[in-house]
Amino acid sequence: MNRRNFIQKTSAGTAAMITAFHIPSFAQNRKLKLGLIGSGWYGMVVAKAALKAGGVEISAVCDVDTEHLKNSAAELVSLQGSKPVQFKDYNELLEVNDLDAIIIGTPPQWHALQFIAACEKGLDIFCEKPLAYDVEEGKAMMRATEKAGNIVQVGFQRRQSEAFKNAKELVQDGTTGKIHQIGAQIHYNPVLEDTTIQEPPASLDWDTWCGPAPKLPYRPSIGHKAWRLEKEYGNGHLVDWGIHHIDIIRQIMDFGIPDSFSTKGGNLTLEEKITTPDTLVATMNFGLVPVIWQHRLWGPGDLNNQFNNGVFLYGEKATLFASDNKLVLMPAGRNQQQQEMDIPTPDMQERHVADFINAVKAKNKNMISCTVEDAFRSTTTVQLAMASYYTGTDIKWDSQKQQIVDNKKASGLLSRTYRDGYNHPGI
Repeated sequence: MNRRNFIQKTSAGTAAMITAFHIPSFAQNRKLKLGLIGSGWYGMVVAKAALKAGGVEISAVCDVDTEHLKNSAAELVSLQGSKPVQFKDYNELLEVNDLDAIIIGTPPQWHALQFIAACEKGLDIFCEKPLAYDVEEGKAMMRATEKAGNIVQVGFQRRQSEAFKNAKELVQDGTTGKIHQIGAQIHYNPVLEDTTIQEPPASLDWDTWCGPAPKLPYRPSIGHKAWRLEKEYGNGHLVDWGIHHIDIIRQIMDFGIPDSFSTKGGNLTLEEKITTPDTLVATMNFGLVPVIWQHRLWGPGDLNNQFNNGVFLYGEKATLFASDNKLVLMPAGRNQQQQEMDIPTPDMQERHVADFINAVKAKNKNMISCTVEDAFRSTTTVQLAMASYYTGTDIKWDSQKQQIVDNKKASGLLSRTYRDGYNHPGI
């Protein structure tokens, strides 16, 4: 494919998809009442995206940090003109009788319990990724939504990226040829918060924030926004950020869950600061196509830093690099030139939340971009890759039985023991 055809193809596809994106008239004529559980940073990102979609009101908010609660309520008043009722306990929020749907913006250790409780109330749900902290939680969440029959969207907003959508088209139309191997990586140097053990802020109920997960001694490096590299809460870089690339690879290639996993790595530079690997190579075998994830949370990353964050699709006819806003195609053969196309999608989050809002208004599950079942596949993939790392063993997965094959040590990581006072929904 020459550069002109590459640009025409990607541009035409992008234009068509942007034209197709709209908010239907029925979505403009109905006002939804939403509850927000977890009103800190990303919970408010999703809430504001919902308000941009139109025809909604955030009528109730919940957070275990009184500063989050106060600040989010004040911001919502300025955005929507009405003040939401405020709660510390999400169970009390779920008792509000005029709610249509809820947004779950809490850390992963809380997702399963809040999600299942909302399903039992018959509420539609927008839940941030990853779907669950462990595999058995994810199974319980699928059972809960199947029973409730509610509409669920999970926060894999990169499914809205026009660049990734075009990447799928280039694979499907044969531009790349048959794909034999896939790479994915996100190299970066994290800016870490204070790792000193100390008393939590007076506004934060740390015990409740930890919830069913182990209650670790508080330090800012594992609290608000910083929990992602803590094993007990975020479970590390692959599970937190890399999961987006694993999800989009599955979308591009129509993959399920890998058959086997082999993960190696370590904590080479941040050993005293984080409890998940700063260096990782995970091989996830989707049949005959291995997906090789790598990250380094140190150094400059790739020799060409434009490739520090993205997906590499290695085909017989071409190698295709895809990221949120860019495609780079390198055809096979001599004297070929690298072809680049910028395809920005600055409103991925807004589109993804709008899909949910419109689906709820239309009562149409077919308008959802990421179902709970599909989110389970992406979440389970990275959880199993990390189980391979933690146990130092290779893992085989039986997708029919949804269990690990002949590996008792790794199977023990499919669910974790909850703290006293909390009951694991998958056990």
